[in-house]
Amino acid sequence: MKDVMGVIYTGENDARLRELTMTRAIAALPVAGRYRVIDFLVSSMVNARMRNVGVIMQKNYHSLMDHLGSGKEWDLHGKNDGLYLLPPFLTRENVGVYTGVLDALRSNTNYLSRSRQEYVVFSGTNFIYNTHMREFIQYHLDSGAEISLMYTRDPSVQREEFGTYLNVGEDGRVLDIEKDPTKPNNDATFMEVFICRRDLLRQLVDKAVAHGQHDIIRDVLMPMAATGQARINAWEHKGPVWLIDSVQAFFRFNMDVLNTQTRRALFPEDLPVFTKVRDEMPARYGDSVTCVNSLVADGCIIEGTVENSILFRGVRIAPDAHVKNCIIMQDGQVHSGAYIENCILDKQAVIKRNARLIGPDAYPIVIAKNVVI
Repeated sequence: MKDVMGVIYTGENDARLRELTMTRAIAALPVAGRYRVIDFLVSSMVNARMRNVGVIMQKNYHSLMDHLGSGKEWDLHGKNDGLYLLPPFLTRENVGVYTGVLDALRSNTNYLSRSRQEYVVFSGTNFIYNTHMREFIQYHLDSGAEISLMYTRDPSVQREEFGTYLNVGEDGRVLDIEKDPTKPNNDATFMEVFICRRDLLRQLVDKAVAHGQHDIIRDVLMPMAATGQARINAWEHKGPVWLIDSVQAFFRFNMDVLNTQTRRALFPEDLPVFTKVRDEMPARYGDSVTCVNSLVADGCIIEGTVENSILFRGVRIAPDAHVKNCIIMQDGQVHSGAYIENCILDKQAVIKRNARLIGPDAYPIVIAKNVVI
């Protein structure tokens, strides 16, 4: 797998995640107690022995840069290749905000040109999954296709008027592609991951941008599949997968992680997920504490009641405080006598004494970063 490089694009439409993505990209969203969304993508590539990974950034990328750093946690900090952070830069043609994947790849054509690998695995960051990327790469090499797409048949990631869906033949060939249909006609959901030769990707990008095109799916992949001018195959990911495209989807994923079987499927022993290390003391529990079915990260101080919740590093729950079905991100605080249920607290959020916040199951309350209630 030394001849394969990875490219991750972090410039998705994140309006439906509201306060959670005001100061960060979707890729930098904290999930599952100590991870970020991008950890699963980079780890899948690293587990496939890929040594050259580029992360194309757009807006709100400071949090992502701070998290990824030099790539040390993923062993991508060697002298040759490694982790490349590719923030946007201003030119006459590029104003710092990409209008699509094609523009992002065209603006980083120098990175693609100087890379030495023959193949490129491209990935978006809307999906969370942990897959055997080596099987996907080997499938592409054996199939003889010019491009191979990764898809899932999990119905939970299908959305009306959103997403890309594939019609896959019995031989694995993509017969048709539909994008953002009112109601999906196919059950194969494209996971925003594909592989092709590096020189082919450069040719497709240059030709499309020269014709004023921006959307790689609508302007490149769909015509290729419809006309049959190139063979496009598809490989099915059969493990768990989540689409993080709304506050409800983000909340549902984290609540799913509380299930033991789901955690085992998402974190198998042969596919570890790496993340940035923060040295903290172990979580400390008071004498009269109730903590049920929850993930509690290191550095937490628990002196109240916690049920079905995820607490990130450094969270403090005061005596007589009650937390139920909540996600509390790094260094959040819930003071004495407070009761919160179905809430998402961003970093450094504070719930003062005797406050009550109860959100509906289907629409949790979101408290933005550094807000005091």
